[in-house]
Amino acid sequence: MKKKELVILVYIITIVLSVMYATQPIQPLLAVEFNIDVVKASSFTAIILFSLAVAPIMYGYILESFPAKKMLQSAVVVLFVTNIFLGFSDSYEMFFAIRAIEGMVIPAVLTSVMSILVSIDKKNIKTNMSIYVASTVFGGIVGRVASGIIATNFGWRWVFFSLSLEILLALFFIYKIDYKGETKLIKANISDVIAILKDKKFITVYTLMFTVFFVFAGLLNILPFRVKEIDPNASETQIGLMYLGYSAGIIVALMSGKIVKVFKSEINTLIFATIFYGFITIFFVNTNIIFIFFLLFIFCIGMFTIHSISSGLANTMKEDKKSLTSGMYLTFYYIGGSVGSFIPVIVYKNFGWNMVIVMFAVIIFSVYLFVLQNKKYFILNSGT
Repeated sequence: MKKKELVILVYIITIVLSVMYATQPIQPLLAVEFNIDVVKASSFTAIILFSLAVAPIMYGYILESFPAKKMLQSAVVVLFVTNIFLGFSDSYEMFFAIRAIEGMVIPAVLTSVMSILVSIDKKNIKTNMSIYVASTVFGGIVGRVASGIIATNFGWRWVFFSLSLEILLALFFIYKIDYKGETKLIKANISDVIAILKDKKFITVYTLMFTVFFVFAGLLNILPFRVKEIDPNASETQIGLMYLGYSAGIIVALMSGKIVKVFKSEINTLIFATIFYGFITIFFVNTNIIFIFFLLFIFCIGMFTIHSISSGLANTMKEDKKSLTSGMYLTFYYIGGSVGSFIPVIVYKNFGWNMVIVMFAVIIFSVYLFVLQNKKYFILNSGT
């Protein structure tokens, strides 16, 4: 792949992930603006994650032979328009409806980009996919941090106006991509799905990732409100900077192979990382914002270790159904994130932060026992 095209695709991924998470640091601000509670404010992120779980499967039946570049262009045009309208929104209903539309087109962008990355340079698929994962993490950081800074200095509406300008630039760059292939879409066959779900290894990996992202998305979605609870004078810039811990995910994504070597196998790594993740989660009961800031780095190391290893397993445990097992992994992953962006917020509203952390700890410890119980299936079938 030409370096120019790779840079363009990384830019597009970064912008799209920025769109996804731009609302997160400013949710308390939007709650005041639209006179809504914490649950409704959190739905701006939850709707995007839910769409990422179901939209790719729907596309598999609707757009069987759709050119990847054309899909990418169309979806980016929609994102350009929706972000302009977000900036002019004057009600919760309007804002949520526009975010729902974005939720339907963001998967189209990511699926198209992934198709181009995989097809345009088949000699370096693993390297390009590592770049893809690292780019999504980087985009998540940029979107949150930039959103906080812009909202503090220019107002929340300019978060979306500035994103529209960046999307417009992305649209210009897309025309520079030389690719005419089709989008690689997943068309799930029910019998194949059932067969995969009967496999203890896949159920273990999917359940683990659902749970881990449930906790991760829940904690990061409530975080802006928690920061405001600890310090009512905290600015959106300060809240946005809290998400810098996300950067640990880039390092972990690029070093997952070396991490596995330390623990001798993927399943051992997952078991250790899960209990580590749960242990770190408990410390979020602390009320020192600086402590929480640094704790987030360690928390993200645990989460992205599990994510990197689990996604690799989902792609290699069944060679003849690789696209389906990978697609199902993402479905479980994003449903976990969507539910995690919503249910814990309800608990937080009614019972407070500490009860949320207790809930998270119990859930993680339970899935740890589940993975430990199913470890034998990975050992017995390690050659498959």
